[in-house]
Amino acid sequence: MVLRKEGCVLVTGGVGFIGTHLCRALLAQGRRVIALDDMSAAQLPVSADLLDNPLFTLMEHDVIEPFSIAEPVAGIVHLAGQIGPNNPLEGLRASSIGTFNCLELALAHEARIVLASSGDIYGNATVHPQAEDYWGNVNPIGPRSAYEEARRFLEAATTAYRNVHGVNTGIVRPFNIYGPDVQTNRRAVPAFISKALAGEELTLHGGDQTRSLCFVTDFVEGVLLMLDSDDPGPVNLGSSEEISMRALAELVVSIAGSGTIKVVPAVAGDSAGRCPDITKAAEVLGWRPKTSVRAGITASIEAMRAMEVAVQ
Repeated sequence: MVLRKEGCVLVTGGVGFIGTHLCRALLAQGRRVIALDDMSAAQLPVSADLLDNPLFTLMEHDVIEPFSIAEPVAGIVHLAGQIGPNNPLEGLRASSIGTFNCLELALAHEARIVLASSGDIYGNATVHPQAEDYWGNVNPIGPRSAYEEARRFLEAATTAYRNVHGVNTGIVRPFNIYGPDVQTNRRAVPAFISKALAGEELTLHGGDQTRSLCFVTDFVEGVLLMLDSDDPGPVNLGSSEEISMRALAELVVSIAGSGTIKVVPAVAGDSAGRCPDITKAAEVLGWRPKTSVRAGITASIEAMRAMEVAVQ
């Protein structure tokens, strides 16, 4: 299936970090795009190239509140709620009420809807790497439970709407998406880069945990492919190139040319290792990430350095 041409694409969380990149990519395809965002995690100021595009509309609205779209909707990408474990109630609401709102809209417009879950759905995995048929190892009352269980609920609700109402749904599981990002307090990579560029201390919690990092443009390409398919998922979207958090911090300091590293105890409940099996993405979508960690970190540092110069 190819996403039908008539109708807009709605992106919830559309002016957040990932949403901004996704909206640009959709506009480059000539799509009409509506970005729904409550601005709590927006990339501010919103990029002029989006606001000045006649095919783009910013709808300032909280996804957990009822909403409707007057014009035909061909596709929906639900990103709102990818705000991590530090905002448990907001994440739970966005992944439950917000997800129901998006699924109801897809049902009303007969639209294809792709929902972003998370690689965190696997919890403190006992299987490595994690494939989509692994059910995970999640503590429902642990320190990360709200975030992990929110994503699990999102997937359950999506599956129910597909089975009960025949909604054309797709689930993707992003793994540690990164890139040039001004919201440095929300993600490890931009936080590391910001500290390094300032010549400050990078705080490393433990350091032996491993992660796979996926550059944002690679992830967006996978989402677009999923939007143009009929596959229900879930499909892992991430990199099989694994790196320890210690090695990541050292790489950032090396490329930035400044900064120091301080090691503190690991955060309770943090996963020891997270790395996706991306065989299904390759087979179903023909997708593989293209950007190495070194290339992605270098591009992110250069972009964030340019942002700082522009602000000065």
